[in-house]
Amino acid sequence: MRFGVLGPVTVWTDAGDVVAIPGLKVRALLADLLAHEGRVVSADRLVDDLWGDEPPGNPVAALHVRVSQLRRALEEAEPGGRELVVSRAPGYALRIDPDALDAVRFARLVRESRPAEALELWRGAAFADFADAEFLRPVIARLEDARLAAVEDLAEARLAAGEPVDVAELVAAHPLRERLRAAHMRALYRAGRQSEALASYADLRERLAEELGLDPSPEPAELYARMLRQDPALSGAPARPPTNLPAAVGDLIGRDGAVDEVRALLETGRLVTLTGPGGVGKTRLALDVGRRLVGAHPDGAWLVELAAYDRRTPSLAEAVLVALDIRGDRAAPRERLVDALRDRRLLLVLDNCEHVIDQAAELVEVLLRAAPGLRILATSREPLNVAGEELWSVPTLELPDGSDPAAVARAGSVRLFMARATASARGFTLDDGNAAAVAQLCRRLDGIPLALEMAATRVRALGVHELVNRLDDRFRLLAGFQRGAPARQQTLTAVIDWSWTLLTEAERVVLRRLAAHADGCALEAAEAVCAEPGIDVLDVLARLVDRSLVVVADGPSGVRYRLLESVAAYCERRLDDAGEVERVRRAHADHYAALAVRAEAHLRGPEQGRWLRRLDVEAANLRAALDAAPAAVALRTVNALAWYWFLRGRFGEARRALEAALAADGDAPAADRARARAWHAGFALLLGEDADWEPALDIADPGDRARAEWFVALGLTDVPSARVLVEKALATFREVGDTWGVAAALSRQARDAFTVRDLDALERDGGESTRLFGELGDGWGRLQATEWLAGLSEIRGDYERAARLFAEDLRTAEELGLWPETVRRLSWLGWIAMNTGDYASAMEHSGRALRLAVGQGYREGRIFAEMGYGYAARRAGRLEEAERHINGMLDGVPRDGEPPLFLPTALVELGFVHESRGDVEEARALFLEAFAAARRIGDPRSTALTVEGLAAASPPDECARLLGLAAAARLAHGTPASHSEEAEVRRIADRARDALGEEAYAAAHAHGRALTFDDVA
Repeated sequence: MRFGVLGPVTVWTDAGDVVAIPGLKVRALLADLLAHEGRVVSADRLVDDLWGDEPPGNPVAALHVRVSQLRRALEEAEPGGRELVVSRAPGYALRIDPDALDAVRFARLVRESRPAEALELWRGAAFADFADAEFLRPVIARLEDARLAAVEDLAEARLAAGEPVDVAELVAAHPLRERLRAAHMRALYRAGRQSEALASYADLRERLAEELGLDPSPEPAELYARMLRQDPALSGAPARPPTNLPAAVGDLIGRDGAVDEVRALLETGRLVTLTGPGGVGKTRLALDVGRRLVGAHPDGAWLVELAAYDRRTPSLAEAVLVALDIRGDRAAPRERLVDALRDRRLLLVLDNCEHVIDQAAELVEVLLRAAPGLRILATSREPLNVAGEELWSVPTLELPDGSDPAAVARAGSVRLFMARATASARGFTLDDGNAAAVAQLCRRLDGIPLALEMAATRVRALGVHELVNRLDDRFRLLAGFQRGAPARQQTLTAVIDWSWTLLTEAERVVLRRLAAHADGCALEAAEAVCAEPGIDVLDVLARLVDRSLVVVADGPSGVRYRLLESVAAYCERRLDDAGEVERVRRAHADHYAALAVRAEAHLRGPEQGRWLRRLDVEAANLRAALDAAPAAVALRTVNALAWYWFLRGRFGEARRALEAALAADGDAPAADRARARAWHAGFALLLGEDADWEPALDIADPGDRARAEWFVALGLTDVPSARVLVEKALATFREVGDTWGVAAALSRQARDAFTVRDLDALERDGGESTRLFGELGDGWGRLQATEWLAGLSEIRGDYERAARLFAEDLRTAEELGLWPETVRRLSWLGWIAMNTGDYASAMEHSGRALRLAVGQGYREGRIFAEMGYGYAARRAGRLEEAERHINGMLDGVPRDGEPPLFLPTALVELGFVHESRGDVEEARALFLEAFAAARRIGDPRSTALTVEGLAAASPPDECARLLGLAAAARLAHGTPASHSEEAEVRRIADRARDALGEEAYAAAHAHGRALTFDDVA
């Protein structure tokens, strides 16, 4: 049995099978024993390492259980495995042969001066799956240091042999490591980049001075001096093996790690094929790998360019013979080639095999069998399908995320674009003014190096903003000669044309019809939209993937097929040429309308999460389908998608889509129009817009009408009207047997009961709603009901339970991607933290909620989040922040008529801000306005709070009476003050008590307890 810690902790049988070690604690136990490399680890140390500050009740017994589980796993994997874990006082040890542990084997190979073999043992960071374990940190640090030392050994050996070395990435990660820095300097100097080598030393010197207060040690200092003298010995390198590979004309940009991965494949296999779409950089990567491997092959590395050959070429062997400059007798070319290569050790780079794929595959198979010292690196848009072939798909360059210049600049696609753009347009830089445009350009061009380089040459004439504006006509924009490229790669159109000419008619039909999809599609959609009698769409898709024209990805929602944007634009033209645009778009719209209708039935039950994710993936296709759909199909689609949009918080998108569908000309069922009008009114209300909602409820079907009434009520700020609608809807739901509707209406009634502090009704309606939604398996529904039950705990002062329930709900909301619910739970957690005096946590939770609410355009969530942030900031003494956020939540809120539920508390908080600044008159006016609003709402808790606020702006005797009234009201209605409210009351009371004296204060307070809210002037 073998063990590995140079990467994730892994166990293999002698046959090479991975052994499953069940349970995190069992695997941690194994990691601890392996870290001690056969030495005994005491039981106390193991318990401490595994459980830390929270040991189990019986730690010795718990450890024994984990040891037994580890022994059982090893025994089941290989007989006798349990005997490897031995019990030795004072604990346990893992008894294995030293060479069975990769870390020990690594150390031995390093001692034997075999660094390349030693480094091959590493599969990732040491103890990668336990990187945060405190007990392993010293061991991990020791192993990582040894790894770096081995890299340094290898780099120095390769430099001595005249081979190229690239340690730039490691230098960036370990900038103070002097030996590594010296190797980097030598490599740069050797490559003719002397200024960069000198700059590397300057960077080392500056960092050592700033971070450690030290100068570089003598070795790098001496190397630096020799470079300044241009010591000839630094450039001296052994003679290189022969090669016809062209010299590099620039750095390979954006391929960090790619060269090493391909080299690693060639070290273990004899045929590696680089695949990918045209222009992705297969040739450039192959040449770079070839240059780095010249020294590893005594007979050199040789390039064979196949672009000039076609399928009619009688023998590709002749092309290889010419490239290798092999002349000979009259024997057939293949026989001569086999004889010439039989005893040679060389690397053959076969470039552009796709158009002669059959001949290339046949020749490669013959050569690999005949020449054991031969390795082949091929580039092709499809695999050769030869035994032993290792495929490496060349990805497009990394795309930028966001528009921040620093973040944009790190992406590989941007680095390449900027390198080429600055070469043609001197003075062009990446800054705040153009970072977003550069990022958009790189994304629109899919990170394809050829397209990026062509675009970069246009910067001087057009500027980057105009380049982006013209991307829709990219084939004309990016036409032109690319110096040094084959004729077929002189324009972006030509690159894709080259691939198109190699396709069969069936492949062309499917490829052009795929362009109707936005951002890819599932197999089901491809088969529906690309169907044609006699064509097996799945089989054709597989061939197009092999030809690198279709990108396939297996994600959480299954396998998806996607065209790069440039290929899609090309295929849209081909679709138009074929006269199929109208037919294909209609098929696309019909398919996605059917998908939306099918999804709607699953969005209110146990499969809610899965169907939400599926619609998320298809969002772009659904929008494209709506744009192309006739009126009847569009109305059917928007009605089916409305609930999805609501769950995702996309209120604006929903309103716009419904409006467009309702405005479209064409016949559509009256019932569909009625449903769409109701959805549209509800979303307008949720967005805070005026809406004539009453006519929108004129729906014939009772069940549909009840759901429309319930939905419209969600956005109404007119609380009495909303309550009437919900009560009507609930009665109809019960009548027609709509369980989901009953649960939804009850959750809304629980919310209303929370508002007026009818705790019995809250517990009753919230409990029944929770039960019904639980039976239905609706995650969103359970969140609605439990929100108000958790709010009940908050009212009763059980903040620990409330926080736990809201935290659990937050996890559920995030798992389902329900961003409105996520905002509400974050805001609730901020509210709980504020009420318990943890103002820093309150502002953190509320700040997260606010950012998410603004990003999602969720108006109600923004108000709730600003409330928590502003209130916490005020209590923390940050008055300017508090005032800004409270005014933010009040912006546009009507302060007369039927007030929103949050208005009284917001006005109280604003009053306290003014009171803290000494502006008592303004504070009193706000407290009185708050009191009037709370009375109109009928919420005793908010009313008591406004009375306490009014007390703060009143003379001492009046203050004491008002505090007495508030205390009596809280007691009568079972709404105790929160921790922070109690602190506020104590502050106000202490001031009045100091002014009146204890006895007078108590008398006035007692008098106030006999008053009612009606007595407040």
